[in-house]
Amino acid sequence: MSDFDGRAYARSLSTGPGVYLMRDAAGKVLYVGKARNLRRRVASYFSARQKSPRIELMVRKIAVMEVSLTRTEAEALLLENEWIKAHRPRFNVNLRDDKSYPWIRLELGHDFPRIGFYRGPRKPPHRYFGPFSSASAVREALNQIYRLFGLRQCRDSVFSNRTRPCLQYQINRCSAPCVGYISKEDYAADVRAAVRFLEGRNEDVIQHLAERMERASGKLEFERAAAYRDRIRAVQQVRSRQFVTGGSADLDVIGIHFEAARAAVHLVEFRHARNVGGRTFYPGNLDDEMSVADVLSAFLGQYYADRTAPPEILLSAQPAQAALWEEALEARRGSRVRLSWRLRGERAEWVRMAKANAEDALRRRLGERDQIGRGLAALAEMLELPTPPERLECFDISHISGTETVGSCVVFGPSGAQKKDYRRFNISDVAAGDDYAAMEQVIRRRYSRVLNIAESLPDLIIIDGGKGQLARANRALEALGLDAIPLLGVAKGAARKAGHERFIMGDREAVPGPHHAASHLVQQVRDEAHRFAVAGHRRRRQKRAQASPLEQVPGVGPRKRQALLRHFGGLQGVRAAGVEELERVEGIGRSLAEAIARYLRQPRTG
Repeated sequence: MSDFDGRAYARSLSTGPGVYLMRDAAGKVLYVGKARNLRRRVASYFSARQKSPRIELMVRKIAVMEVSLTRTEAEALLLENEWIKAHRPRFNVNLRDDKSYPWIRLELGHDFPRIGFYRGPRKPPHRYFGPFSSASAVREALNQIYRLFGLRQCRDSVFSNRTRPCLQYQINRCSAPCVGYISKEDYAADVRAAVRFLEGRNEDVIQHLAERMERASGKLEFERAAAYRDRIRAVQQVRSRQFVTGGSADLDVIGIHFEAARAAVHLVEFRHARNVGGRTFYPGNLDDEMSVADVLSAFLGQYYADRTAPPEILLSAQPAQAALWEEALEARRGSRVRLSWRLRGERAEWVRMAKANAEDALRRRLGERDQIGRGLAALAEMLELPTPPERLECFDISHISGTETVGSCVVFGPSGAQKKDYRRFNISDVAAGDDYAAMEQVIRRRYSRVLNIAESLPDLIIIDGGKGQLARANRALEALGLDAIPLLGVAKGAARKAGHERFIMGDREAVPGPHHAASHLVQQVRDEAHRFAVAGHRRRRQKRAQASPLEQVPGVGPRKRQALLRHFGGLQGVRAAGVEELERVEGIGRSLAEAIARYLRQPRTG
């Protein structure tokens, strides 16, 4: 029980609107809320009236509170959800959406700008389109852009070293600016047309392509003119598939299904009159006292906390504080935002489908959770654990012939994979191909960090490997004083078939077989650890393959590297150049030229 005097604190507060935040004794944020009257709202938590068990537990943990005043209740609503997004409080509804949203990025600052898929923070001077609700929606849009306008996809390092067109040119998805097959002016016109296409201005795009077709026809370049004709038809087909009629061409459709304190929210985006994809969310931290209106209100706040709402949002039910949400979203957008839930005709059908998708997604998710729960119970019984484990961590090692070795850690709980807790480890200082030493290093690094930052420890650790890997993992845990954590090794069985693995725990071994619930769960967890490790290994190997030796020369940064590659037409030209020739490149002095020549001519290993 905390010593925090909530009633005295509430009496000191303003009666105006604002946001309040509750922390526990360790400083962790418990809850974020907003109020029209801060004093009255905060005081309600400490009144004598009966509260739900969830609220009672939260109030007992409060050690300190903070408030921030706002000018209006709408401002408080927006700030509340920004704080929820930032702190992810334990007692707030949580979207559990840890992925950054995908964008299309047009990389400006180059004579021939590149356009492609992007996740991450938006930085100038580039231009961004989105965010999109799913990666597939981005890739579909990019495929149309490459096919219609031939904009380049390759990185600058590849672009500057091409001597002949790549396969993308051969299949009519690039205009080959790298080898001068298109002028800077014509490429810039194609970039402007692609931007108009992303903005939904298809008539302008058709006009641009028609002008190109007529110009090619006038020069008797009939094959090129035919290609432009085909592109015009493709744009017209895209336009014919646009089926949003009446009202706004930009809107979001939101359907929700809520049962047994579990919810799924399915959102479909329409941009420039086109369906650009859908995505399902699973809000967490719900209880039986919440209503559909409460969950929808929380979803609106967190989903639109870092994005601009479209002019119209269609919903399967009325959210709590709907009028206030319209006011808050309008303030952020700078123009009217309308929430609609009493719908007819085509719009009612879109919402019905979104709600059906949410219902189906929740049914499947609850089924998966039941299956994981059965697997955890079976695992606890087989391994003689006192209770089913709440947190599993599984480790795997991936490499090819001992190179670019990567270790993975994946985390599972009763609700399935906890992807935000996944970790990868680039392995160093071990002999090539020594999986035992690599596993020991991964375990030591993982749990040294867990102890340093007081993260949650697992109830069971699974090692993808036999007695050798298990022994080295156990040695690392003993050195950290964590040898009390149960350790399970999963080794291939005699048949080397999935489902026939040997489970090794201490001196005991078991082969539960392909139909055992514990075997199903361990297979799922181990396969996920393997997938995550292999993906990290491939990324590391690809990075090494694409790296330029010039990056290893001290004093040669990106600009000097580009200057050298452009001056000599590629790495082979730089390697063949003498010191005096290297000096002729702007920014390359005598000592640096000697260092470059010395490094590039030394024998390569590996």
